[in-house]
Amino acid sequence: MSIEIKMPALSPTMEEGTLAKWLVKEGDTVKSGDLMAEIETDKATMEFEAVDEGVIGKILVAEGTDNVKVGTVIAVLLEEGESAAAAAAPKAAAAPKEEPKAEAPKPEAAAAPQPAATPAPAAASGDRVKASPLARRIAAEKGIELAALNGSGPNGRIVKADVEGAKPGAPVAAATAEAAPQAAAPAAPARSAAIPDIPHTAEKLSNVRKTIARRLTESKQTVPHIYLTVDIRLDKLLKLRTEFNAALEPRGVKLSVNDLLI
Repeated sequence: MSIEIKMPALSPTMEEGTLAKWLVKEGDTVKSGDLMAEIETDKATMEFEAVDEGVIGKILVAEGTDNVKVGTVIAVLLEEGESAAAAAAPKAAAAPKEEPKAEAPKPEAAAAPQPAATPAPAAASGDRVKASPLARRIAAEKGIELAALNGSGPNGRIVKADVEGAKPGAPVAAATAEAAPQAAAPAAPARSAAIPDIPHTAEKLSNVRKTIARRLTESKQTVPHIYLTVDIRLDKLLKLRTEFNAALEPRGVKLSVNDLLI
């Protein structure tokens, strides 16, 4: 009977890891204690040893795969006399079980945009008109309906100049129809005005860096922070630093304020 090789928990806090590298390939014979793979945990990259002996029948998770949950089957080990077809059978049987789950949300997702289209008229109401706070205040004082104005600011935003040049009692119904396409028009150039494709290099974060970022975020959100400040007069210290730096300049040494404080 084939043996499922699962993603191990190589540290007490490990919930998922990266299968950094396979040290074996399909068809290789392994014994207990042989190195099979290198797995990157949230602490370090560690080697994974085989517990049973047999032949690698199928590798189910390719090397370099991130976020592999602990307990996920990553390979199948064949015992003596078994064929590779036995290892492929469980994977083929599991495939149809996942397909209905993936197809089930599709009709719901298709139905989602329909109710989303109903709030569209609300965009024409004055509640969603883009305007600066100053423009809103002036419009309220003069009794001007903001929906009747055409904004000259960024992305159609109504600014002070638009309100000051408007007349009270402008027809709202006609202006509302005009405001909708004009408010949508600036959206197109806003998308095209995205950051240009600047040459860059994308580096994948290691699991250690991901864990550091996650822990720092948790500490900021869950731990009360107290900041202490102190005022210090450093006039004499700065004068002393100037004298030291003048004396050390021939040696190419420059002291900072931190050097002296520490």
